[in-house]
Amino acid sequence: MNQAVVSARNLGLRYGDTVALHEANIELREGERVALMGPSGSGKSSLLHCLAGVVAPQQGEIWFEGERLDRLSEARRSTRRLKRMGMVFQFGDLVPELTLVENVMLPLRILGVRSRDARATAMELLDRFGVADVSDQRTGAVSGGQAQRAAVVRALVHRPAVAFADEPTGSLDSVTAEKVLDAMVSFTSESGAALLVVTHDHIVASHLDRHLVIHDGVTSSPVGASR
Repeated sequence: MNQAVVSARNLGLRYGDTVALHEANIELREGERVALMGPSGSGKSSLLHCLAGVVAPQQGEIWFEGERLDRLSEARRSTRRLKRMGMVFQFGDLVPELTLVENVMLPLRILGVRSRDARATAMELLDRFGVADVSDQRTGAVSGGQAQRAAVVRALVHRPAVAFADEPTGSLDSVTAEKVLDAMVSFTSESGAALLVVTHDHIVASHLDRHLVIHDGVTSSPVGASR
């Protein structure tokens, strides 16, 4: 059986008087692709940010590759995120001053990969995701779908153990969304990375192996959720 890459037990998180998470639980195994679903304000993004080490929960524990992530300092969580995690956001969040290939090269360059090697790796993946032809264009000069595909490539270029995607197709039309999602699922499947996709879209969720529902900060698995 595949090993758990990241797991959370009884997570609790509050922002002032607002309860974001209440005894939330989740486990992602190697190569597993999971949809995290729920209404707006249910705690989806809060749970994702805790799992990625962006936010430290006030209760519970998070394990990542055998290490208590929630007990690490912010600096060490950031290092773990850089080396072993990938993040995709709804609007991509590419650096506008850089070209698509320069954006994709960033994680590799920060990790010490030589510029020539980083560019070659970035171009190989951009080609696979169908945006190599606009790789030397800046974000503002390409379509939203092309920019989002580049954002996905940036999150995966260093071959992370887990990729987190927060509504990655929410700003795209249905055809482009399908291409972005298929490429993401295909690549993580081949690399063995776990994938967690925050979404409210049942069509998006249907591409993934298992569904987890969160409501008022509490997680549960719906009947018939696994594919």
